[in-house]
Amino acid sequence: MVIAIDGPAGAGKSTVARGVADALGITYLDSGAMYRCVALAAIRIGADPTDAHRASELANAVNIVFDGDRVFLDGDDVTDEIRRPEVTAAAAEISVHPGVRDAMVASQRELIAEGPYVAEGRDIGTVVSPESPLKIFLTASDEERARRRAAQTGEPVGRVLRAQRKRDASDRRRRHGALRLAPDAVEVDTTGQAAADTITAIVSLARDRGLP
Repeated sequence: MVIAIDGPAGAGKSTVARGVADALGITYLDSGAMYRCVALAAIRIGADPTDAHRASELANAVNIVFDGDRVFLDGDDVTDEIRRPEVTAAAAEISVHPGVRDAMVASQRELIAEGPYVAEGRDIGTVVSPESPLKIFLTASDEERARRRAAQTGEPVGRVLRAQRKRDASDRRRRHGALRLAPDAVEVDTTGQAAADTITAIVSLARDRGLP
């Protein structure tokens, strides 16, 4: 069983998903971190992230492990490293390859099959687990999402906003795992809303549905 939390970058998915998982006492799964790990693996060996064949090989070869809030790539703790701007950019390029997505979706489904999860990403409720009993689609204004990401990375807000709009357009146009609202998802706009309030609202929805 999985509670699916999807949405664009900067909508608050990671913070909210962690909070919901903690409140319900179940495991948090950051699907985006998995693509970032593949991107980091490519960067480490100097591979071109636009090379679909090489990226797919890497996606099937890497070992990604979650341990609480820490992420390990082939035994190395890469929790902080995968958040670097250059890894973010490479992840956006790598995640469009069908072979990479197939490998990551298979891994995510294996994890979800082991027990209850709160999983966040861009296609959890539409591709990875369309049978999810609770699907949330988080959103926020472009400007607020850019401010949040800039606060995390230290980049200028204007630069983040331009990159974000380019990525949003790419995510919505991609043939595989496109960013879209599932028909039965609950849309939650987090603009101007404290993360704690969003978490409380989603936990209430989960409990109303008898989850987990």
